[in-house]
Amino acid sequence: MNLLLLEDADFVAADRAVLSGRRLKHLHEVHGAESGDSLRVGRLGGLMGRGTLLALDEQHAELRVELDQPPPAKLPLTLLLALPRPKMLKRVLQTVAAMGVPRLVLLNSYRVEKSFWQTPFLEPEAIREQLLLGLEQARDTVLPEVSIEKRFKPFVEDRLPAISAGTLGLVGHPGDYPACPRAVSEPVTLAIGPEGGWIPYEVDKLQEAGLAPVQLGERILRVETAVPALLARLF
Repeated sequence: MNLLLLEDADFVAADRAVLSGRRLKHLHEVHGAESGDSLRVGRLGGLMGRGTLLALDEQHAELRVELDQPPPAKLPLTLLLALPRPKMLKRVLQTVAAMGVPRLVLLNSYRVEKSFWQTPFLEPEAIREQLLLGLEQARDTVLPEVSIEKRFKPFVEDRLPAISAGTLGLVGHPGDYPACPRAVSEPVTLAIGPEGGWIPYEVDKLQEAGLAPVQLGERILRVETAVPALLARLF
């Protein structure tokens, strides 16, 4: 945890916050914190700064908080991601938050197993938990917007053209396609498929919506590897 994230409910005064639960446990077991210590803190959805531990015991931690720094800027990106398998989804959500993706769409695909949609990891609180872990890692305070689209065709035909308008639209897909561009300076809409890639019908539909296929080379990457590789290359 590189940033102690505080929520509105934690504040007992404008400059005082009281913590318990997971974050308190982290202060004890990982930070080895003591009263008087200064920690990096941030208010969820707001500014970052420093927190001084006024009191710390097994039940709670009380901090005096000074917030005066903006969070890091988000990437100019909308990421469309074919729903990964549940265990991978947790890691990808953390990566997306840590790398500064502001908007994520979890999308259906022919190669997404139906059972994936039944995972409890898609519950709003489960998604939020993983995003918070990513924010804490990267020292950010602003949660990405996450939406779920279980019907590929209606989303791509009816909504994606408006989302991708005015952006560089790209589809990450293995094959005889141009290489993914590097260090772009414009907003991007990026679609990354499931294990094995999009099927040809899906690639065609994404192209009709304004997204051009690109590739990263001959190697086939897992989704959890492809996401940071593409984002690092683009930005």
